[in-house]
Parts: sequence; C-alpha cells; structure tokens
Amino acid sequence: MSVETSQKPLIGGTMSLAWMLITGGIVGWIGALALTIERLNVAANPDAVLSCDVSPFISCKSVMLTEQAALLGFPNSLIGLTTFVVPILIGFAILAGAKFAKWFWLLFTLGMTGGFTFVVWLFSQSLFVIGALCPYCMVAWTGMIPMFWKQFLFSAREGIVPVPLKTVGFFVAAYDWHWLFTFGTFGSIIATTVWRFWELWPSLF
Repeated sequence: MSVETSQKPLIGGTMSLAWMLITGGIVGWIGALALTIERLNVAANPDAVLSCDVSPFISCKSVMLTEQAALLGFPNSLIGLTTFVVPILIGFAILAGAKFAKWFWLLFTLGMTGGFTFVVWLFSQSLFVIGALCPYCMVAWTGMIPMFWKQFLFSAREGIVPVPLKTVGFFVAAYDWHWLFTFGTFGSIIATTVWRFWELWPSLF
C-alpha cells in the first residue's frame, strides 16, 4: 500500500548562482568588516584620519557619523557583517547539492531585494543628503548588486517570484544576461556620481 505525500518538490540553484552568492557575499563582508574596523578607530579617536578618507566628498568618516549610517541605532556595517554570511552559506550549500523549498527561496529573494533597496537608499542619501561617498560602503555595494540581479532573475525564471505569464519567456532569457542588469546598475551609479560631484573631481588631482 503506497503512501501519498503532499510534499512539494525542492528547487536547486545553479552552479553559477552558487558562485555568485559566494563571491558577492565575500566581497560585501570584506567591505562591511573594513568599515567596522574604521568605525572602531573613530570611536577610539574621533580625530583619527582614516585610510578611506580620500577627499571631503570621498570619505568614510563623513558618512559613518551621520544618522543614515546607523539606521537601526547601531552601525550599518554590523548588519552587513551578519547578513553577508547568509548568501555565502547558501552558495556553498548549493555546491554541495542542497535544494530548498519554494518558500525558502522566496524569503531569500525578499531578503536580497531588501538589501538591494537598502543600497539604493544609502546611495541616494550619500549623494543628495550627505554629500559624500564612503569607499568601503561602495565595496559592500559591489558585492550586493550582482547578487541581487542573479538571485532575482533566477527566482523569476523558476516561478519562485510570481511574474505575469506573458513575461515568463523574458525572464528565462534574462537570467543568462544578468550581467547586463548589473552593468546597467553600476553604470547608472557611476554616471550619477560623476554628475553630482562634477565640479569637485579636479580637487582629487
């Protein structure tokens, strides 16, 4: 007598997704670690000149002492130190052959979307409110952005994230071209930064 189960099939990630999560997570974690170390240096010596203080508008210190740098009441870098570990672990799990339930992938995608949204918000605050860019923050962003696009397009392709039926073919093809979305995001960031600080760039030379 057979026993029927209602368990839904698990979904496995691709090897390219696994390596993207691992490398992006490591890059983001390194950026968060460097920023945390520099924040401790400022806490110990408020007059300290940090290694990432390149100019008045490219400076970790100018950013880390603002309210935006401690959104939850403590340095944002501590959030990065903990959250960037998650994609690294998931990436290694995929390499080991692990598969996950659809709800797990959905929660993970929502988390990645939240991280990407946080990056966009911090970037806009840095340019248009604070008026300075944090180099180590940008290292963390460099890890976050490609991870988000790879994960989001994977989820859309696999039906984890609901998309209109007419767009399914687009997302299936878009997954293989995820780098275009990544480069497009980086290009927008670079162009906006150049425009915002156009008159200040000569001061670097």
